[in-house]
Amino acid sequence: MVVRDVVARDTDVIVVGAGAAGLSLAYRLCTPPPGRPVPEVTLVDAPAGPLRPPERTWCFWETSPGDFDGALTASWESLRVRGRDGTASVGRPAPFRYKMLRSGAFEELLAGRLAGPGAPRRVTARIDTVHDTASGAEVTGVAADGSALTLRGRWVFDSRPPRVLPPARTTLLQHFRGWFVRTERPVFDPRTADLMDFRTPRPPHGLSFGYVLPTSAHEALVEYTEFSREVLDDAGYDRALRHYTEHVLGLGAFEVTATERGVIPMTDGRFPRRAGSSVFRIGTAGGATRPSTGYTFAAAQRQARAVAAAYHAGRVPEPPPAYPARARAMDAVLLRGLDSGRIDGAAFFERLFGRVPMSRLLRFLDGDTRAYEDVAIGLRTPVGPMLRTVAELPWLPRRRAADR
Repeated sequence: MVVRDVVARDTDVIVVGAGAAGLSLAYRLCTPPPGRPVPEVTLVDAPAGPLRPPERTWCFWETSPGDFDGALTASWESLRVRGRDGTASVGRPAPFRYKMLRSGAFEELLAGRLAGPGAPRRVTARIDTVHDTASGAEVTGVAADGSALTLRGRWVFDSRPPRVLPPARTTLLQHFRGWFVRTERPVFDPRTADLMDFRTPRPPHGLSFGYVLPTSAHEALVEYTEFSREVLDDAGYDRALRHYTEHVLGLGAFEVTATERGVIPMTDGRFPRRAGSSVFRIGTAGGATRPSTGYTFAAAQRQARAVAAAYHAGRVPEPPPAYPARARAMDAVLLRGLDSGRIDGAAFFERLFGRVPMSRLLRFLDGDTRAYEDVAIGLRTPVGPMLRTVAELPWLPRRRAADR
């Protein structure tokens, strides 16, 4: 690529990355409380190509109405977990609803809300460096037209996924492929989502499950998911999905209207939220992904609201921890137990969803339960293996995934 003249611009806040975390933060910053000025925000999006992910699905739970209900693909009042023998645990997690949001609809909704005066300035560029300066921070890269780009701001929030995961005692991957299917027969219940269906073949290491989000009696997103150290090849995911849709769900004749896939890190590594005096990390890069589940969207929203509130109040807008220390410690125990084989993942989640009220369990997964509730939930897990893992963790070294 031929790099043209340098274009330098100054702004109050620079947000690098226009995914869920970056776009949400720009939206919160540009909609201040009454009486507060709107900051000048520059939102940097990656150019088309490998740096920009394809359309994807985010799922989360919250009370209704929610900020983004107008863009939802669907939501569900009941959640189900199926054991290996087909036994179903069904719960109604009121006051929560489980919600499905597609990235394209989310971006369109916020683009409409941010149109007009005070909207963030949009820049398309490949970002190469982010670093502190004497008066704030500087971002450099190459703009879409080939010109060298320099942006200077008082604060920079970087939402790009980390290139290398931090050192950890345990690092697993949640990897999946999903088919959006349309069936000839009405085979789905649009009122109930299947969070985990363990009627899938167990991989040599880790666990696997199906995930079904019906949007009508004839349509659903059907995914095959694994928690393991290595991803599958395309043929492996297709075999698993064919087995699940044909032999487990018995969908009959159907067509695949779209596909999606993803890889989410599940690690007890520490993601630093601060990368400099004026540089912060948000989203997955800032620890918003829950290590034990892979859920990210709701935590990214909490971080965005907290950062914007601090900025509008004149405080240092450092993102808060996405989850309390107690929750992260429990995640570290679970990840180690799964990775070592000490804990049977399918039996663990079957037991948890079967014995804990659904609304309390969802609050637990958000890190919003009190200590006595965590203890009560812990007693419904395999206590012996969990305690042995607790005793082992302090002695395990933290290593990078490539060194394992």
